Amino acid sequence: MAALFLASASPRRRELLEQIGVAFSLLPVSIDETPLAAERAEDYVLRIAQEKAEAGRLALRQRQQGAALFVLGADTSVVLDGRILGKPADCDDALAMLRSLSGREHRVLTAVALVGPDACETCLVESRVGFGEISVQQAGRYWDTGEPADKAGGYAIQGAAAVFVEYLHGSYSAVVGLPLYETARLLGRHGIGCWHFTSGGEA
Repeated sequence: MAALFLASASPRRRELLEQIGVAFSLLPVSIDETPLAAERAEDYVLRIAQEKAEAGRLALRQRQQGAALFVLGADTSVVLDGRILGKPADCDDALAMLRSLSGREHRVLTAVALVGPDACETCLVESRVGFGEISVQQAGRYWDTGEPADKAGGYAIQGAAAVFVEYLHGSYSAVVGLPLYETARLLGRHGIGCWHFTSGGEA
């Protein structure tokens, strides 16, 4: 049976894989996630997901692991008017992001890459999220929860920011960080099934 490694330190992606019972081990990697000049958001998330997976695969090779191994990488970006909203640098940055999202629809792009012995396969999922109006006071109180600090776009749809969401068109799990329908199909094509219900352990 093929072994799967998740090239991510994200607790949300780990929990999503555990939710559908995928057996995996954690393999956190560190890469430069700076967008390239004039890089389209779609190209950016696909590149970062693939680079994460390939960095994990390289780490396994260096540790002389066996050949029947797969590494899963993913990246999620919030996009508004073609601009990628990354993790906020500070409180002011987070508040500016939330105010820019207020009363508007934005896109959430999540890319998944699976690197195996012979090839790399990727997929891209786009969801559209509409926020209601967010007052300055609400944005400040949300920042005080501590939740926005390490989240793309400065919010977590699965957390306290759920009260901002007027509608969602697309994949909820993709907005959280990993599109489960597409990921399950991608893994299944390579013999990695769901519903094993074993928790991920450190690689």
